[in-house]
Amino acid sequence: MSEMRKLPASAGAEWLVSGFTLLRKAPLGLGILGMIWALAALLVTALATMVPVLALPAQLVMALAGPLIFGGLVWAVREVDHGRPAQPAHLLQGLHDGRAPHLLVSLLPQLVAGLVLGILLLLLIGSSGLGQLSEVMTKLNELSQSGAQPSPAEMEALAASLPAGRILLWLLCVLVVFIAVALALFTLSPQVMFEQRNGLQALRLSLRACVHNLLPMLVFFLLAFVAVFAVYFLVMIVAMVAQLVGGAMLALFAAQLLLMGVIMPVFAGAVYSAWKQMFGEVGAPPALPDSGPSNVFHA
Repeated sequence: MSEMRKLPASAGAEWLVSGFTLLRKAPLGLGILGMIWALAALLVTALATMVPVLALPAQLVMALAGPLIFGGLVWAVREVDHGRPAQPAHLLQGLHDGRAPHLLVSLLPQLVAGLVLGILLLLLIGSSGLGQLSEVMTKLNELSQSGAQPSPAEMEALAASLPAGRILLWLLCVLVVFIAVALALFTLSPQVMFEQRNGLQALRLSLRACVHNLLPMLVFFLLAFVAVFAVYFLVMIVAMVAQLVGGAMLALFAAQLLLMGVIMPVFAGAVYSAWKQMFGEVGAPPALPDSGPSNVFHA
């Protein structure tokens, strides 16, 4: 890996453009990979709905599969970048060469964040504050179900019963923790997939690189928000057409497949581009690995 680079703010826009450019180079190949992910999620959801006892195990399976599938999608994006086709088999690349446990490390900061935010919720708001919040939510729900329009005085009274300052402070903590987790995870996948880095080391380096490039990160996330909204709007138009043809279920199915078929390859391409610019790509991409003993990652 080359020395970590500090990039101009415009680099954030370049990452997003690169994501769309790579998708445009192989719209069918990369789009199908995103749709496979969406289809797997839909099947798991359907299974959990039909057999409620399997809901928790199914959600756990999808949570574990997510980092592995995204690692495979990043691999496919690199293949497209180097003039080779994206293939469904690329989604399994996260299982090769001992990469899986290092990709699954990406779940660790999310678990820690949930635990920290839960503790902060109890410390800042407390059991009494949570009870007040629950009562307010219950009353608002009852008003909503009854169809009655609450008066400004009623809304003011409900708001006055809440520890608003402490709730706002907790929400600020949520924002800070979310940003820290997002930065730590941003370039983890390409580091593990292409540099064979240890998962914990990849977390640390990703956080350092993204903090070092806060302006490009800010530009990227702002533009990504706009892009996701635009893609969602177009997908909803297609979904409305699908609903006219085949009903609500077909519309939901089509919307999920199209949204994942565009958003996930674009995001994988943007992450891959950010990794190349921040760290620098070394050498030509490796060929598909043969079945054999796993490599040992360096620390």
